[in-house]
Amino acid sequence: MHARTRALLVAGLWALAVGGCAATPPVVPMADRAVLEAEVAATERAFAKTMADRDHAAFTRFLAEEAVFFGGGPEPLRGKAAVAAAWRGFYTAPAAPFSWEPDQVAVLDSGTLALSSGPVRNPEGKVISRYQSIWRREGTGTWHIIFDKGSPACPTP
Repeated sequence: MHARTRALLVAGLWALAVGGCAATPPVVPMADRAVLEAEVAATERAFAKTMADRDHAAFTRFLAEEAVFFGGGPEPLRGKAAVAAAWRGFYTAPAAPFSWEPDQVAVLDSGTLALSSGPVRNPEGKVISRYQSIWRREGTGTWHIIFDKGSPACPTP
């Protein structure tokens, strides 16, 4: 075998080996995805319950270290500490200033990221906005919020 032929063969085998390592993440079966979506919905409800319970410490446990929250200023809040500090004021009054609940949840086929979305209500129950949150499934199997953003509620006819 010529040196050049051997080099091409080795390069081809290397490409196959590396290509195999760079394969796409496994696809979560539909039934399992439904289970994960139910997990995310339950996690979102537990996250919202921290507001109703006035439990700021519990709120912070749902935040990823690198969480990014939009709203309340020209720049997003970056990092668990910044988000926790900015949201502390929402937890100081005896009554919650707002509540939220998921009405849409979707999980990537890889089972690693999820979107939850739903209405935000004032204390009287009127929808005042909608939120969108991105959750990441950590190595422990728990979901932590990595992005959060609200948007104005659509006017009702």
